Amino acid sequence: MFKTFKEDIEVVFDQDPAARSYIEVILTYSGLHSIWAHRIAHWFFKRKWFFLARVISQISRFFTGIEIHPGAKIGRRFFIDHGMGVVIGETCEIGDNVTVFQGVTLGGTGKEKGKRHPTIKDNVLIATGAKVLGSITVGENSKIGAGSVVLKEVPANSTVVGIPGKVVIKDGVRVERDLNHCDLPDPTGDRFKALESEIQQLKQDLHLLRNRKEKEYEHKNI
Repeated sequence: MFKTFKEDIEVVFDQDPAARSYIEVILTYSGLHSIWAHRIAHWFFKRKWFFLARVISQISRFFTGIEIHPGAKIGRRFFIDHGMGVVIGETCEIGDNVTVFQGVTLGGTGKEKGKRHPTIKDNVLIATGAKVLGSITVGENSKIGAGSVVLKEVPANSTVVGIPGKVVIKDGVRVERDLNHCDLPDPTGDRFKALESEIQQLKQDLHLLRNRKEKEYEHKNI
């Protein structure tokens, strides 16, 4: 457990350029506090001390603003940046080297029993405000764009944006594991630009057609 705690600290320095010292990270990073509290709560949860596990979870939620159900399975080097409003459901499974930002929800879609929360594979980045809902899988090395709502399976090495989320990149090449989720494709915006271009072309064609008709009319009158 202490080895895992050490890795949790190291990933903060790896992912957050604002981290300056170990004492600062240990004392002031709420994302790190919530992960540590979860690891303890999950230890009790696996041993069927459900009430104690839930109490630890709720105390952590009160102090950090991050709600992680003690039943969730979280891998190594999990990083929550800022973290306020993050919600992770009971049957959620998260792999190694996963990064999530504030406002992310890994939740269910109803009152169904059994596996009802997503599975997040290794090296995934989930950007600010994204919602991943239901018993779906987000493949390795994928990115979920800010504000996206993901309701379907996400293949490995993909980038998903929009509501509902759509795969806009899937080329079989590993996505670089960085924190850049601002320069993602915008399929809706691209479609609007294409439509605007078509409208402009139609206006030009209509203008040429009107000029031709006017010239033909003038020629007839002469």
